[in-house]
Parts: sequence; structure tokens; C-alpha cells
Amino acid sequence: MDVPVSESVKRKRQVRRWCLVGGIVVALAAMTLGLSRLQPAAPSVDKSGLIMDTVKRGQMLRDVRGNGTLVPEDIRWISTANAGRVGQILVLPGAQVKSNTVLVELSNPEVEQAAFDAEWALKAAEATLANLRVQLDSQKLTQQSAVATAEANYSTAQLDYDVNADLAKNGLVPALILKESKAKADELLKLFEIEKKRLDMTDDATKAQLAAQDATVSQLRAQLDLKRRLVDALQVRAGMEGVLQRFGDLSQTTPLQAGQQLTAGAIVARVANQAKLKAVLKIAETQARDIAFGQPAQIDTRNGVVPGHVTRIDPAAENGTVTVDVALDAALPKGARPDLSVDGTIELERLENVLYVNRPVQGQADAKIGLFKVVDAGATAVRVPVKLGHTSVTSIEILDGLGIGDQVILSDMSQWDAADRIRLN
Repeated sequence: MDVPVSESVKRKRQVRRWCLVGGIVVALAAMTLGLSRLQPAAPSVDKSGLIMDTVKRGQMLRDVRGNGTLVPEDIRWISTANAGRVGQILVLPGAQVKSNTVLVELSNPEVEQAAFDAEWALKAAEATLANLRVQLDSQKLTQQSAVATAEANYSTAQLDYDVNADLAKNGLVPALILKESKAKADELLKLFEIEKKRLDMTDDATKAQLAAQDATVSQLRAQLDLKRRLVDALQVRAGMEGVLQRFGDLSQTTPLQAGQQLTAGAIVARVANQAKLKAVLKIAETQARDIAFGQPAQIDTRNGVVPGHVTRIDPAAENGTVTVDVALDAALPKGARPDLSVDGTIELERLENVLYVNRPVQGQADAKIGLFKVVDAGATAVRVPVKLGHTSVTSIEILDGLGIGDQVILSDMSQWDAADRIRLN
């Protein structure tokens, strides 16, 4: 038998039901709000695969590094003085040569004929000069004879005049005869003076004619010397002591061969003094701005390290690198030779009393980056903003964001750019 439920009981049950629903809704809302405020779980990273370092204070060495090769300081390209055909190749690449060592013999009949003609032209001019000297000497003797004759005639006429003058004082010689003897003596004196002037002029004329012919002989002798040098240049010599590195220039793909025709000025060979080598380094242009002349350097030949110093900096960059020449200050180890690949490190400066750490993967000079600093006794790492200063090959200066003893992660952490905290396992 059903018992009727009163209205008050129904009302209480309905209130309890609505209170229960309201409580559930409030609980769900609180849970949703709490979950929305929770941070995502920090990703876990294997500590063994990370590279870390501790921030230190002290002296930091700034340096830059680049690859390069050993190059002879003294290289000479040997070229032909005139055109010619290769007759004989006397030395092969790799051989030691001296300055007068003949590398290649050329032939050129035109050059040899020109030297032959110049020699005979010189001989003809020298013969003409000798004949001219004889002629001029003969002319001078003739003029000297004329001077002597004029002097003798004048002396005789003067003597007659003196005698007649003495006789005329005693009235033994008429005045007319005295005047005639005086006039004759004066005339012969003038002739004597004229002949002496001619003799003097003969000396001047002789010097002028001999000087002109001497100039012709000197010109022909210089031409003969030039022709002979051209003939001698058909024997192409090394020009310096060293090692014959190659025949032809770098653009030639085929070796020099007997019978090959060469033009004037063609490159025949390259000779280098291998006793004195330098290192030619390629430095990234972003790192080369602080390189200066005289800075110390270390050249690693993979068979020993040789000290050196910077002697030349290429003013232009090529393919993103700057060429830097380093003179070596010590003897090279055995086995060092031209074109040997080397690694070079150039010391820029030493910074005193600065904060520094080993260079992180993305560390650049004067940049601001985020680095993960290890906290919680090595269990966690948090990202902190760090301001960087000067850089070197292995180290970088810390200007702000880290302190002495802070341990940071140097590895590439780009895959965790979205996380500000990571767990270290």
C-alpha cells in the first residue's frame, strides 16, 4: 500500500538534488580553472649527451683559427724572352736547380741570324772607325807640315827684313827694298798664323768625326749585346736557386713538349725556393676584423706546431674568407713542403679579469642569447638571458646574466626553444 509523500518532503528532496548538481558544477569549474593554470611538464633531457662548462673569471685568450697551405715566399715564373720552338727539355719537375741551370733549349733561326748580322755590322763600323783615324792622322800631319813650312818662310822673310833694316841705317839699302822685305815678312806671318788656326781646327774636326763614328760603333755594339742576349735567352734558365715545381702556367693542362712552338713572353716554368715557406690562411671574414700585422700565430703542420707572425692581410674578402699570410719564426718539421695543408691560430689579444666560458654552439660576439643554467644540484636547467662580449675560437666573454661558478649547457638546445625549464636525467 503506497504511502503518500507530502509536499514539504518533495521540496526538500528537490533542493538537495539541486544543491548536489550545483556542487558538482562548482567542483568541475574549479578543477578546470586549476588545470588551466598548471604549467606543462618540463621535458626530460639525457645529461650524458650534453656539453657543459662552468663560468670562470680570469685571463681570456682571444684568437681566431683558419685552414691554409704552406707556400714558398720566393716564387719565380720563368718566361721566354722571344718566340722559339722547344728543342730539348733538360730538367724535370722536382729537381733542384741553380740560377744558371738550363731548363729548356729553344731554337729560333731569325734571332740567330739577327745576331750574326749585328756582329758583322759592328765589325764594319769598327773598320770604318779605324780607317777614319788613319785619315784624320794623315790630315793632321799634312797640316802640321804646312804650319812648319809657313813658319820657315816667315822666319826667312823676317831675317831678310832685319838684315835690310841694318843696312838701311848705313844707307846701303834703298828704302823701297826695305819696305818690300817688311811687307813680305808681314804677309808670311799672317800665312803662318792662318796655318796654325787650321791646325787647331783640324784637332776639333778630328774629335767631332771620331766622336760621331764612336757613337755609331757603341750603338751597334749595344745592338749586338742585345741580340746575343736574345740568343742566350733561347736557353731558358732557372734564374734562382730552388726546386723546379712545374712547366707551363697554371692554365695549361698539357705538359711542355719538344717541338712545341712558344710565343714571346710565354710562361715556361715555375721555380720556388722551398727553404723559406710561409703559411697562407683563410680566415672567416666575420672573425678577421681584429687581425693586425705582427700578431703571433701558431701553425699546426700535423707533424709539429711552428710559431709565426702575421705579415700580410688581404684587403678584400673572397668567398666569405680573408687571406692572411703568416711568416714562420722557427724551422719547419721534416716533411713540410709547399702546398701542405695546415691549421693556423692567430692570437688577437689577452683580456684580463673577465668572466668567460667555453663558447656555446650559437654564441656570437656582442649578442644576447638564452642559455640553460644548471640548478637544483644538477637536476634541472632553466633558461636565462645572457649578454655576450668578445669571442675567441673556444671561449666567449660573459657581460651579464651569469656569475662565477654557474654551470651552463653549451650544446645546441634549439629543439627545446619552447621550454624555459628542462629536467636533466
